Amino acid sequence: MNVFSQLINDIRLIDFSSLPGLEAQIRMAPTNRRDDIRAMGEGLKPLKSGVLLLLYPLDDEATGVVFIRRPQYNGVHSGQISFPGGRYEPGDTDLMHTALREAREEIGIDPEKVEVIGKLTDLYIPPSNHTVSPWVGIMHHRPAFKPDPVEVESILEVALTNFLSEENQQIIPIKLADGSSLNTPCYLIDGNVIWGATAMMMAEFLECMKKGS
Repeated sequence: MNVFSQLINDIRLIDFSSLPGLEAQIRMAPTNRRDDIRAMGEGLKPLKSGVLLLLYPLDDEATGVVFIRRPQYNGVHSGQISFPGGRYEPGDTDLMHTALREAREEIGIDPEKVEVIGKLTDLYIPPSNHTVSPWVGIMHHRPAFKPDPVEVESILEVALTNFLSEENQQIIPIKLADGSSLNTPCYLIDGNVIWGATAMMMAEFLECMKKGS
């Protein structure tokens, strides 16, 4: 059995009905946003969105996770690294459909070839007033990614083992959309800074893997 198959067998053992939840997520949250995140947008009528944490064989020895880098634009998530995904639309049957539809639009994958194995804990994102539902999916071959030139500046493929290294978990100053800077937990991998909601969702997934191992 190869490394990818063994890992997927382990991930299938995750009990998605008993997740570590916000307490696992909050460890990677910016300190100035933790109270707002815990409040889950109460009274603010947050919009709903779905994202896809996609696992696939990167090569014979590594399991990949795909991220996108957003283009520079006049918005709170300009230039950030995130999972593929986006806002719920009226034609979506549910938020899993949203995540798969957006992944198809943004990185060109075929939703029918994605096996969704579970959903992580919903997370509130204060700057954009969104509640995001993260779905964990598997593809059994490395996708031929086709990034949307409008929504995606570049695609980032990261070996899952990079997230397990303590050296890649750091606290660094992050420049926020309003021009201010804040010391923030992040995953710093090959010069790429993965922080905010994406890092928080990744942290919960890694905690699930530890519990299942």
